[in-house]
Amino acid sequence: MNNSTGSMLSNDEREMVRDLILLPYIDTMVSKSLKEVERSGNVLSRSYIIAGRYIQKRIIQEVYQLRQELKKRNIKVVEDIQDDFISYNMIYFRGYQERFGLTRDVMRTEISLRLTHYTSELGGVLKNHFK
Repeated sequence: MNNSTGSMLSNDEREMVRDLILLPYIDTMVSKSLKEVERSGNVLSRSYIIAGRYIQKRIIQEVYQLRQELKKRNIKVVEDIQDDFISYNMIYFRGYQERFGLTRDVMRTEISLRLTHYTSELGGVLKNHFK
């Protein structure tokens, strides 16, 4: 059921909000890793950098798509407060507002899953390229 005209957020919309919150964290982690690789002098550093940049490009694409879709649905996400265990954001949607919290453990798990997805996606691209 499409709930974009209703008052409550749908599960799909909540996932979009979650992803919009998590993707900048993933981008920061990838950026830090790329800097470490650049300094490492590793023989495969060029390959790692290409892979990291591919992932960053995908993150940028997804953030753009999420912002566009949430804007269409009249949903705005604003960072609120963070403590040691929970990151809070305010969601403004269709005349309502809601505080959305993500625990650090959930964030770590979701980030790990998303990085695995991007790595697998890159593997598929490379596999198709070398057919």
